[in-house]
Amino acid sequence: MDLKRRYEQFKLENPKVRIREAADQLQVSEGELLATGIGENVVRLRSDFKELLHELHTLGRVMALTRNQQIVHERKGVYENAQTDLPHGMALFVNPDIDLRIFTRSWHHGFAATFENPSGTLQSIQIFDQDGSAIHKIYLTPDSNIAAYKELVEKFRSDDQSPLLHVSAKPGKQPDLPDDDIDIAGFRNEWEGLKDTHDFFPLLKKFKLGRHQALRLADERFAREIPVGSFKYALESARDREVPIMVFVGNDGIIQIHTGKVENVLEARGWYNVMDEAFNLHIDQENVGSAFVVRKPTEDGTVTSLELFNKAGKDIALFFGKRKPGIPEREDWRKLVADLERELTE
Repeated sequence: MDLKRRYEQFKLENPKVRIREAADQLQVSEGELLATGIGENVVRLRSDFKELLHELHTLGRVMALTRNQQIVHERKGVYENAQTDLPHGMALFVNPDIDLRIFTRSWHHGFAATFENPSGTLQSIQIFDQDGSAIHKIYLTPDSNIAAYKELVEKFRSDDQSPLLHVSAKPGKQPDLPDDDIDIAGFRNEWEGLKDTHDFFPLLKKFKLGRHQALRLADERFAREIPVGSFKYALESARDREVPIMVFVGNDGIIQIHTGKVENVLEARGWYNVMDEAFNLHIDQENVGSAFVVRKPTEDGTVTSLELFNKAGKDIALFFGKRKPGIPEREDWRKLVADLERELTE
């Protein structure tokens, strides 16, 4: 039985299961399942993604969705101010609402998809990696420009409308070096001399460290492991104290950022959620593996973050107080994190 027929049978038997979970159960990628709808409710798009990014503003207010295996980040806004002529296949959207760091080298497949659900017609643009895993999705809202969406789909429609998606495995990640092979003293010394948060990644590369490994080996003044559920305290405290925060969630192809306050926080069926009008966050609590408070020296003073990792040691979310380069960190965020450490570790 071909994949399209298998999927149709699966949907008849499991009408409430979402496509991502269906792909897991059918042991294929989400992109391959979506492609089975080409010719019906799905259109394959050309891979001119940089050009596409510059056209997204025409859609008006939409919902941007980025996720990894453990966390889903949803933010409503307009895709304004696209920047694509950047080194290493980078692209940016820097706006108060749609704030993205894009790695276009991982953008391999694009689709426009229309689905019917109990609340009506759901129209979207969806981007996938070479292995068929979802990178980024854009959903129209009642405030979006439907005519512009239709024009965009026609403009970027690929000549190839085959319902098959050819996927390939992504290169495996290099394992961390053994701790004994790391110049820990040199690493700690250079961390203490950091001038900018953007210098942290080059520091990891210089000493050949994974991010989780680096936090384990850091001086406790700068990185400290805390209870895994600390994100709940942080989000609830940010809500109660009205502290504006930044929430970074990403995967191999994109990082999506929310900046602002959080208001509606709740637990449901194992997920921990922010459910605000413009921002939703969904954390699969069972699969968060570890958490650290991290402090980086900068020319503007110390910058403090709460960093979450999955059980394999992959970073899945970063939380900061709202800030911009050149401006010192907010004291209310700094106090919130200090209170978190005292409350949860003493």
